[in-house]
Amino acid sequence: MKNKTIWSNRFKNKTSLSFQKIGSSIHIDKRLYEQDIAASIVHTQMLSKQKIISSKDGAKIINGLKKIKSLIDKGNFEFKDKFEDIHLNVEKKLFEIIGPSAGFLHTARSRNDQVVTDFKLWIKNASKEILKDITLVMKNIIKKAEKNTDTVMPGLTHLKNAQPISFAHYLLSYYEMLKRDKNRFENNIKLLDECPLGSAALSGTSYKIDRNYTSKKLGFKKPTANSMDAVSDRDFAIDFLYASAVCAMHLSRLAEDFIIYNSDAFNLISFNDSMLTGSSIMPQKKNPDPAELIRGKVGINYGKLNAMLTIMKGLPMSYFKDMQDDKELVFDGHDTLKNTLTLSAELINSVKPNKGIMLLMANKGYTTATDFADYLVKVKKLSFRESYAISSKLVNFAEKNKKMLSDLTLEEIKKIYKDLDKSVLKVFDVKNSMNLKKSFGGTSESNVKSMIKKYKKEAK
Repeated sequence: MKNKTIWSNRFKNKTSLSFQKIGSSIHIDKRLYEQDIAASIVHTQMLSKQKIISSKDGAKIINGLKKIKSLIDKGNFEFKDKFEDIHLNVEKKLFEIIGPSAGFLHTARSRNDQVVTDFKLWIKNASKEILKDITLVMKNIIKKAEKNTDTVMPGLTHLKNAQPISFAHYLLSYYEMLKRDKNRFENNIKLLDECPLGSAALSGTSYKIDRNYTSKKLGFKKPTANSMDAVSDRDFAIDFLYASAVCAMHLSRLAEDFIIYNSDAFNLISFNDSMLTGSSIMPQKKNPDPAELIRGKVGINYGKLNAMLTIMKGLPMSYFKDMQDDKELVFDGHDTLKNTLTLSAELINSVKPNKGIMLLMANKGYTTATDFADYLVKVKKLSFRESYAISSKLVNFAEKNKKMLSDLTLEEIKKIYKDLDKSVLKVFDVKNSMNLKKSFGGTSESNVKSMIKKYKKEAK
């Protein structure tokens, strides 16, 4: 039994070495050992409770499993390719430790329901870790925003100056993105919270098992309702990879912003040297490599999601070996996102707004033109389209005379629209423009401070 596969008695020839090489997943799914052993212990407890196996055999199995976990924890366990996966490696070791009683462990279950149970448990725990990492990024955004509620910067559309905003308001836009990311991971935890164990190969089992007991002991809300769906379902893995891909995309967008704002063409922000690298040939260079890596890593997350969808798209109902690759995709996607989140949190802490340049640039590009149009609507009771046309003419005048709107005199403005007084001059102040945007969700300092207060409570 020691050197044979579980199914060797059924076959005349040894397994092909090339097939063995590609078929073995132990180098990947050994990461599931904690979940696999935990599920096996609970399964054994249930079998004993239901008197399907003796309490004596049950106790021996559980003690043996605990010894195996201890060996793995300490790095004293040899994983063997010939036993394919974590399940058979553990079972084989169990035979070595406790003898024939190990043969009772696999009663009323299959590797099909075993692996999906392990995988669900792993993803549930991994999602909770990711949620903590996302929360850290969100907290760092809040901290940075709180210091910059009055820092005026140009709000851009099409990478062209549009309207004045606060640096805090800009940062908090990513807080909202990350909040949606948290919701996606939290929702996946809710959706996967059904225990497949007891579904066996695909049809359930004739043993009088207690699936509610197993489900509760493993921390699931309830058992799965259909045994075929239970062993074939990988929606939870796809949902995890989708949530990871979207989150990575959001971080990539933030990184792209930072790269642009840090460029010599913009120079709106700078970074601590810990977030920069040099050049092998140009002594003067300080490059935002961490931001570029964050931007690039999203490609890995996209790739894992696409691969998983492709694997599943043509599978008939029930379990197939194709699914073996699901774990490597999820593990890689998880590791990539986790590292990206950690680096993003540090990058946000490191960023420093160049306030003077931000203010100067916020004045460029005639960013208060809309404010002038709004002024004419509110004070002079003109229609917005009429006001829009007048404001456009003022921009043309300023452009022709190579002036910013804030540099125009009252007399110059009155050349475009006569019925004005000095109160109009305040309209072209970019900070005033920012603070006028008091509609819910707007960039005014009072709004932003109110949202920061709310976000602090959320992010605890």
